[in-house]
Amino acid sequence: MTRFKKFGMFAAPALALAALSGCATPFKADVARFQQLPAPAGQSFTIVADNPQLAGGLEFSHYAAMVGQRLSQTGYVAAGDPASADLIVRVAYDVDNGREKIRSTGFGNGWGGGFGPGPWGGGWGGRWGRPWGYGFYDPWLFGGGGFNDVSSYTVYTSDLSMKIDRAADNRRLFEGKASARSLSNKLTYLVPNLIDAMFTNFPGQNGEDVKITLPPEKKG
Repeated sequence: MTRFKKFGMFAAPALALAALSGCATPFKADVARFQQLPAPAGQSFTIVADNPQLAGGLEFSHYAAMVGQRLSQTGYVAAGDPASADLIVRVAYDVDNGREKIRSTGFGNGWGGGFGPGPWGGGWGGRWGRPWGYGFYDPWLFGGGGFNDVSSYTVYTSDLSMKIDRAADNRRLFEGKASARSLSNKLTYLVPNLIDAMFTNFPGQNGEDVKITLPPEKKG
């Protein structure tokens, strides 16, 4: 066995694991926004939990402060008295229990599009190595004989929703939702990134659906 073949057999699975582990993988979110917000001119706002289970907690207060800071940077003003606020901002966030994915790697002498040339095409994964989105890859199916490694990983879906109503008549002025899939289920990582995605080019165009890419989770 040549030195190159030895390197390919052992280095490629390691690289595949690195890709799946999210190393240096940017945070990507889908953001949908509908809005009829007036131009900011010092309107006051207050932030409330759109999910009663989040209300009153220190965690929600922490994230509400982040939303408030971004609104203030846009030109709105936090109300000194919530009862007299011009705008009511309703915020909710969540992450699901995750969905297990199966990853299979192998080097089958060119049978299933493994690393290197073969009837299915060369390169990583051949025709089977298709991305399912959000910076990760669905199962890498390398068929044939040779070395094979099968493992599983969990993908989590997180969401942040924000609604803004005019307090005077409860008219809805803004609806937005940011969603992402990642290998992390830590709200302390997910929610700030979803907030950043929500406020990228805020308030955006009415009826737009955009993809926002943010820096990856810091390790250490």
